[in-house]
Amino acid sequence: MSLSNILVSLVGIAVAISVHEFGHAYSAHLLGDDTAKTYGRMTLDPAKHIDPIGLLMMVIFHFGWAKPVPVNSKNFKNYKVGNVLVSLAGAIANIITAIVCVLLLKVVKMEALRDIATVTMMYNMGFAAFNLLPIPPLDGWGIISPFIPYKYNDIVYKYESMSYPILLILLFTGWYEFIVSPIRDIIWNIVMMFY
Repeated sequence: MSLSNILVSLVGIAVAISVHEFGHAYSAHLLGDDTAKTYGRMTLDPAKHIDPIGLLMMVIFHFGWAKPVPVNSKNFKNYKVGNVLVSLAGAIANIITAIVCVLLLKVVKMEALRDIATVTMMYNMGFAAFNLLPIPPLDGWGIISPFIPYKYNDIVYKYESMSYPILLILLFTGWYEFIVSPIRDIIWNIVMMFY
């Protein structure tokens, strides 16, 4: 991978992480929880969200992580609705950013800017699709977990405790692609509606 490709990837990753975490923080703020705002995380500044090791993993393996935005769901008027909306907000922010990149590709002619817009679009779509997987601590789990009946708490606890091994198995066996592809295809179709 050339230096220019690495730099373009870093821009795409930084944008994807920043808008994703800002989406969580801002939606929580709108719903009555200012925990992220208090910690200076309701910002688009990548430096506030990037985890150095997670960033390195993303550049090398296309799998990594950011610093999670702190959210106190006790501040929501409705716990279930608040959790679902905040969990969705990160992916929605990524999809909106991907759409903005597509719109830029329609008007920008400079090759370097087109490269940045294309890579940023791809990272945002990938970030949204990955985070929508229903595996703790990803957002997809935050969307469905509030609706799991209390009587299944023991099963949920065991599933949550096994989440990282499950995620690693999915990634290293290739099953991850099988599961995430339909989500990515839906996001791709949404974004391409604006091309």
